Amino acid sequence: MLSFDRKVAAPVETLWAAWTAPDARAIWAPPAPTVTVEFVEADTRVGGREVSLCKVEGQSDNRCEVGWLVLQPPVRKRLGRSVNYEVVSCEGIDLSAALVTAEFAGSGNESRIAVTVQLSSLAENMEAGYAQGFEAGLDNLAGVAGRTMLIERVIAAPREVVWGAWFNPDSLPRWWGPDGYSCRTDRIDLRQGGEWVFDMIGPDGTVFPNHHRYGEVKTEDRIGYELLWGENGPKHADAWVLFDDEDGATRITLGMVFSSSAQFQEAKGFGAEELGLQTLGKLAQFIGAA
Repeated sequence: MLSFDRKVAAPVETLWAAWTAPDARAIWAPPAPTVTVEFVEADTRVGGREVSLCKVEGQSDNRCEVGWLVLQPPVRKRLGRSVNYEVVSCEGIDLSAALVTAEFAGSGNESRIAVTVQLSSLAENMEAGYAQGFEAGLDNLAGVAGRTMLIERVIAAPREVVWGAWFNPDSLPRWWGPDGYSCRTDRIDLRQGGEWVFDMIGPDGTVFPNHHRYGEVKTEDRIGYELLWGENGPKHADAWVLFDDEDGATRITLGMVFSSSAQFQEAKGFGAEELGLQTLGKLAQFIGAA
């Protein structure tokens, strides 16, 4: 059995999101700069499956299949816990199978993740590779969680209504942005691989160029996209939106992994969390659920 432990400078809810959200996992999963991880499938629900390809130039891809067995988020001082199986294969040959258990605890802006891996190695050196991969991955996870911002709101409307107001090229520009802000769209294509190029205009007339590039889109479930400063400008965050049913209402979770700790601190400094909550408030008003 392999064991790993990390202290993380982030709230436990943020650490949990960084561990489970597919868009965040895609950022911290590569164990080294020479490795890229391509997510082929991602369904982070109990019974859901995640499939990724670990790519190193000049080598055959390793395929990793993860199946989620337990997902117990940390809520109201309850410890968080996830359990998943993991099968690694290469060119159709299984190399290892593992049961991965992660436990989460924290208070304030400090949290901790403890991971145990029960590994059945079907090829040589898999244990050493697992140890190295998890050590590097958890270091990356701690860094990602430390620059992740979460914004949540429950909107008293069914999920299909909230989704329809969000992922609609006619309605999205009408409510997007904090109080007093408006949007001027250059072009908008809301589908996987699409983009939204627009200016956000502040109450004093200041223009803020924006460019959203959409990655995975799963209808009425989640959206993953990149945030750029102006058309094809520098990326400042990877973002995702989750839409979850909650007793007939919809819980919106907006997550953003900033490209650097400095940009995260700058965003916190100008009140990005409050501005994000205002934006979700405008969405609720738009659909008559404020």
